[in-house]
Amino acid sequence: MRQAVSSDAAPRAIGPYSQAIRTGSLLFVSGQIPLDPATGAMVEGDIAAQTHRVFLNLGAILEAAGASFDHVVRTTVYLADMDDFATVNDIYGTYFSSPAPARATIQAARLPKDARVEIDLIASV
Repeated sequence: MRQAVSSDAAPRAIGPYSQAIRTGSLLFVSGQIPLDPATGAMVEGDIAAQTHRVFLNLGAILEAAGASFDHVVRTTVYLADMDDFATVNDIYGTYFSSPAPARATIQAARLPKDARVEIDLIASV
């Protein structure tokens, strides 16, 4: 059985998908890009600003599910430019305690709304 999870503190889905789906003890959070949930607009600023906004969005969805970053078991990081890896990696590390979740990081040809970073995750709740 699937149950949708959503938060007004994260951007509404920009397509036919849920912010997150809970099934059993797993929470699958859709990829988040750096949209301001209040305006629906891309946040201004560099890759650091965009990455922090993505984590704020992810955190809001986790919270709506009664979870936190400590529950995350897997992430996928999509970058528009792998040259941003070091900055994103440094910020990423501030959101997770040890042991860090499993992760894949890839460079994508293009991300929604021309974002520079998108992150999705799976959590055990």
